[in-house]
Amino acid sequence: MTITRRQALTKIIGISTAAAGATLMGTSAFAGTDEQGNFHLALGDKLKYVPLDAMATAKLAYETGGGCMHQVFHSLVTMLANSSSADAAKFATIPTAIAAYGGAGIAGQGTVCGNMNATGMLVNFLDDINGQNAAVIGAAFRYYETTELPLSSPEFIAGIGSTDEKTLKVGKSSVANSVLCHSSISNWSKASGFTFSEKGERCYRLSASIAYHLVELLNRAYAGEDIAALPESKPSSEAQTCQSCHGAADTMGSAASVKTDMECTTCHTGHFN
Repeated sequence: MTITRRQALTKIIGISTAAAGATLMGTSAFAGTDEQGNFHLALGDKLKYVPLDAMATAKLAYETGGGCMHQVFHSLVTMLANSSSADAAKFATIPTAIAAYGGAGIAGQGTVCGNMNATGMLVNFLDDINGQNAAVIGAAFRYYETTELPLSSPEFIAGIGSTDEKTLKVGKSSVANSVLCHSSISNWSKASGFTFSEKGERCYRLSASIAYHLVELLNRAYAGEDIAALPESKPSSEAQTCQSCHGAADTMGSAASVKTDMECTTCHTGHFN
């Protein structure tokens, strides 16, 4: 087949224009998009965060089933899918049901609390929080470790749509001293006198509490506040003392190298356990 010079020039110009357009749009415009133009979140993608209503998000988390990880992940993704974010439609494509595995410390194993698992999974792919993804995650983890939870003020209980009658099923709030589910539940059980099988209302409110605080942190990061500089975002003084010998790059003598910001003394009470 032969083509005229004009036809050849037309093809060359068309190809050049497409290439230039691709260069201007950048690779992120095509990240996670299939041949039909449907978006699928891909490794390295970042979706634009916009400030959310913390109480409305907490209420949605409280009303959502599927376990603690699903409650937190679903509530924030859903709120962002219905927000003014430029990526709202992309948030809407995320199948939040994938977070159901995290309940009770991952399928009942009592490991990392699903609320924290959800926090990490969500914040990891957020944009427009001034690059403070790791700082927000760290601050949320320290909050979970050190704060008496679930939140129990009359304003919070009313805001999430709960009742004083249901408060009786919570008993007392407690401090987890760890990001592990079994520590959180055990300390609550000791404080309240309830068993693991009676944790329902307590954990619904706990997920609402974490969703509430996570939105607060994200809103502050979006506004430009230095989250990493907050005293409450740093490991405890005890954990920092441990890190001084058990460092990630350097250790003292034969001390084992450790990389963690978790509370150490919850499980490790000395140098032999």
